[in-house]
Amino acid sequence: MTVDGHGAPTVVSGGPAELALLWGGFPALGAGAGWLLAAGAGWLAGLPWAPARELFALVAGLPDARATVAGVAVGTLGGLVVAGLGTAERVVVTVDRERVRLRRGGTERAVERRAVRAVFLDGGALVLLDADDGELARERSDLSGARLRSAFRAHGWPWLGADPHRDAYRRWVPGLPGLPAGTDALLRARQRALDRDRGDEARELRGELARCGVVVRDDGRRQWWRLTRSAGAPGDVPADDPG
Repeated sequence: MTVDGHGAPTVVSGGPAELALLWGGFPALGAGAGWLLAAGAGWLAGLPWAPARELFALVAGLPDARATVAGVAVGTLGGLVVAGLGTAERVVVTVDRERVRLRRGGTERAVERRAVRAVFLDGGALVLLDADDGELARERSDLSGARLRSAFRAHGWPWLGADPHRDAYRRWVPGLPGLPAGTDALLRARQRALDRDRGDEARELRGELARCGVVVRDDGRRQWWRLTRSAGAPGDVPADDPG
């Protein structure tokens, strides 16, 4: 992380160590796992409960040198695939006094400082709220919370120690009253996406809910929700509320 009191941007990322772990560590681990599987292929093929027994039997029938080379090659390739996926999900946060840029893999978005009322961490997610208490961004990463806090505070952003609306969230269950019209159906669709590990679809539906004034946070595969200020203004009765 780089901090400059004269206003130079502050960059928070995993740095070279993260890339070294991804592209050095995972292929090495994969190669080691491949070597062990090749060495134990005959034993694994004899276990009645082992998966892919036919494959292990085929490897066990190869000459030792060829089996070892094949195991190491496949394991290394698997490690490289994991490294590529990890790099695509790598998050870099760049903060200055005017805006924050959030980059994940090849996708980057910017949020202007004037639009942000609060910044905080919710578990492993960096969250930015607007004046209506809706979420401008929710970016999950493994970045250091202390480094993020220092970066935002160094540039005068309104960093909070916790989610100010934590106690406002309600557990979503189908048909729950109090939601704006049509949003129960969106939450049902999003639940199906979560259950089927369709992350992109779940993120898209989160955006649809945000446009309706519903903020969503996840606890595993469970959804919790709250309303923004305008959606929950006194005197307004949400259309899905039978009362």
